[in-house]
Amino acid sequence: MLTSLSSQIINVVEKASIACYDWIGKGDNKSADHEAVVSMRHNLNKMDISGTVVIGEGERDEAPMLYIGEKVGKGGLEVDIALDPLEGTTICANAGESSLAVIAFANKGGFLHAPDVYMEKIAVGAGLPENIVDLDNSPKKNLQNLAKAKKVSLDELTIMILDRPRHAELIAKVREAGSRVRLIGDGDVAGVIACTSGHTKIDAYMGTGGAPEGVLAAAALRVIGGQMMGRLIFHNNTKQIERAKKMGIKDLNKKYTAKDMAKGDVIFACAGVTDGYMLKGVKKCKDSNRVFVNSLLLDSSAKKVTQTTSEIYL
Repeated sequence: MLTSLSSQIINVVEKASIACYDWIGKGDNKSADHEAVVSMRHNLNKMDISGTVVIGEGERDEAPMLYIGEKVGKGGLEVDIALDPLEGTTICANAGESSLAVIAFANKGGFLHAPDVYMEKIAVGAGLPENIVDLDNSPKKNLQNLAKAKKVSLDELTIMILDRPRHAELIAKVREAGSRVRLIGDGDVAGVIACTSGHTKIDAYMGTGGAPEGVLAAAALRVIGGQMMGRLIFHNNTKQIERAKKMGIKDLNKKYTAKDMAKGDVIFACAGVTDGYMLKGVKKCKDSNRVFVNSLLLDSSAKKVTQTTSEIYL
């Protein structure tokens, strides 16, 4: 069972986050990402699994490590793996908020094989009526439905959105409806998860981001609850459409739920690189070779959420 891999999975994300430490605030996102990739690949290959990376750093020719289709592990349980060794590379490079090392495991065939394209997304927290939001609704309609279900006024809702020029119209419509907008620079896996946690005071996540990150977020929601809907965006790009079809995407306009994107038992894990609204970042003791790492493990089969601070000696 996937649960038996929990400690090994946590080790993978903790070591990846530590690998990024020396690059926090150095303005070099490529080097930070490279170190995270090297660490994650090394530690995956020490695991007792027969793993296939289905959500990775890109196609084989574009990503020398952890590419889609790469095989990892020493042999054992067959698993599919979705990963982002450093979510928020720019955040890390600028010592910003909420960069993470992220990974998710499912049984073979459990993850949507999403191509590296944009995905339109909307997500809300747990405890709400089914189908409370829909990508085909206007932003105002979704906000009205959400406010009614939460028994609050529209001006009490806060919506998290990536700060991108493509979201100018969406941001305007949310504000016109009377709701608040919290903009983030990067990190939409953390952004989706934020709307499921009461202490973040985020009611929904809206906007377009990477499809691979959408699958990772869906894996987390499968455990902690909440609703998510995603739809792949191709902009009539023939190359992207052909790649999607080769990956098994038949309906290019399909609206995917979290259960569509992450089926069966899943484990999601992340570790903080920089301090954020979910996890604290890596802390290194100046007078020793000790580091402290804050991590989160979400296990659907065990119905368990575990947050841990580990003390690790380098």
